[in-house]
Amino acid sequence: MNDEIILPRHVVIVANLHRDYVAEVADEVIKYLNSKSIKNSLIKTKKNFEQLTLPPNTDLLISLGGDGTVLYCVRYIKDLGIPILPVNMGTFGYITEVGVSEWKETLESYLSAGVKHKITRRLTIKSSVIRNENRVFHGSALNELVVSCWGINKVINLGVYIDNTYVGKFRADGVIVSTPTGSTGYSLAAGGPIVDPTLASLIITPICPFALSNRPIVVSSNSKITIKILEGQRTGIMVTLDGQVNYNLIEGDGIEIVSSRSNALLLTSTNRNGFDIIRDKLNWSGESRC
Repeated sequence: MNDEIILPRHVVIVANLHRDYVAEVADEVIKYLNSKSIKNSLIKTKKNFEQLTLPPNTDLLISLGGDGTVLYCVRYIKDLGIPILPVNMGTFGYITEVGVSEWKETLESYLSAGVKHKITRRLTIKSSVIRNENRVFHGSALNELVVSCWGINKVINLGVYIDNTYVGKFRADGVIVSTPTGSTGYSLAAGGPIVDPTLASLIITPICPFALSNRPIVVSSNSKITIKILEGQRTGIMVTLDGQVNYNLIEGDGIEIVSSRSNALLLTSTNRNGFDIIRDKLNWSGESRC
């Protein structure tokens, strides 16, 4: 067996320079990569999340920011099979498993171990808006897709189908379709379950349902979920992907959601795993706090 380690040909650093200390950490990463004679480039995120275009031969991407920066990166590179080192420069990151003080340790582990370094494969979803039998919008997400009203919340009426089987009418502020990775985000805040991020499943979570009998549903990742915008709405409705991409909907639209064939590849921390992060973030210490 050939155990030779092949260094990345080109590393791209995607940095949210609107966060404190990101510029300083980006400089440290660049100096480290230069010391290893690894080609690299820096891309600064913009507020409108424009198209992310990578240089040729990019083998690794380093995300410096919060979970939003990782979501932005995944949307544009998940089909390329490029792993992401997610460094948490925010305050409440679930996806950004690597702490700001650990980026060098994790990167050195990856550079010395290559494919032997543990990389998690995170399920992503792709969606299409069907209007008059035509696809008028499509997009992908790592965390979730949300169908909700514009502005101040009003109850909207949605028909939900799983694999073309009618599940029921949801009268609610909206509906979230989440991946296991996104189960600790908006879905959790809306009362959804925490799901192991390595599982192949999708979570349907109603937002403040009018009927208390409307509860979260966990289905196989092989399922196709369809949400129909029913007639008689009293407000505008939109679909949102990962809180970053919006598209306005009209009555009669259908939103089809399926799991993508391409997974997001995330380098793991050498010091903790996803449940360590959940325990810390949710304060599962077993002790009460005043």
